[in-house]
Amino acid sequence: MDSITQAVLGAAVGETVLGKKIGHRAAIIGAIVGTIPDLDILLTPLFGSVERLSVHRGYSHSILFCLLGALLLSYLMSKWKPKSEVIMDISFRRLWVFNFLALFTHVLLDAFTTYGTLLFLPLSDKRVSFDSVNIVDPVYTIPLIIGLVISMRREKLSEERSIPNWIGIGVSTLYLLFTLGHKSHMNKTLKEELFEQSIIYEDLLTVPVGIGNMNWYGVARSADSLYIGYLSDNGHKHVPFDAFPINDQLLSDVDEYTAERLRWFSQGFYTVAEKDGIIRVYNMQCDMQGVRMYGDYKAPTAFYFELSPNEDGDHEMTTGMHDRD
Repeated sequence: MDSITQAVLGAAVGETVLGKKIGHRAAIIGAIVGTIPDLDILLTPLFGSVERLSVHRGYSHSILFCLLGALLLSYLMSKWKPKSEVIMDISFRRLWVFNFLALFTHVLLDAFTTYGTLLFLPLSDKRVSFDSVNIVDPVYTIPLIIGLVISMRREKLSEERSIPNWIGIGVSTLYLLFTLGHKSHMNKTLKEELFEQSIIYEDLLTVPVGIGNMNWYGVARSADSLYIGYLSDNGHKHVPFDAFPINDQLLSDVDEYTAERLRWFSQGFYTVAEKDGIIRVYNMQCDMQGVRMYGDYKAPTAFYFELSPNEDGDHEMTTGMHDRD
């Protein structure tokens, strides 16, 4: 999710676990801890363009990082002796629960988006993505903000202080659960449309776009093509599909590691195009925007990875975005 949402979620966790202990400072510390996993973006300049695919939302978004990171942060906090005595009287166990939840809720929320997270590193590099919520969705964020702000305005020791914050967390969590159910409904609709149009496929991807989880793109993958359709809850049932050849053979001239990483990153939902020796890979799980026409050029989405041959006979990878006509 976006950085603002992650900070608000961390703040809500801080208010829940430490609010009655240290008041509004709990939300501030929670917001800071809740954004720590995304600091991996600062490491990307240290890696090549291909390695960067697995750096962001990599180790810093794993369960192992949450466990060990919570231990380290709790130890540092327990040794911190500020003049204001903000956290001196909080037990190590409570600090660990706070830090673990602030970190783990971050990576778990990211798993609901299409980009996903590498939750099980280093045991597995399988990207976990439920593909049920857009990366930016105020419908999830706003209840968190409202509940948090109301709780923070109440007295620290008030018996009712935490109630609004809990309500905000509850409403946002119910919305996440709704997105899973709605995704199931969209999958069912998509499968019915594919059957009616006699499209044979091997795997299926549905990703939400926009606010409120009402509009989706469906991507059906056959042995050699992707079929992309737009689904909406506006009452329009028929789903027209645009077909794109996968063209995986175009990656045969690319070095094996680069080709394997691009296939891994897309989880199989990609197409490849080539012109004048330059190869473009379109990843349907990366900023999916649907079929776009750029003059006479038809692309499955706007964003692409571009592989250009260099003097060594290898390919240099960059990224690009088609401009609108």
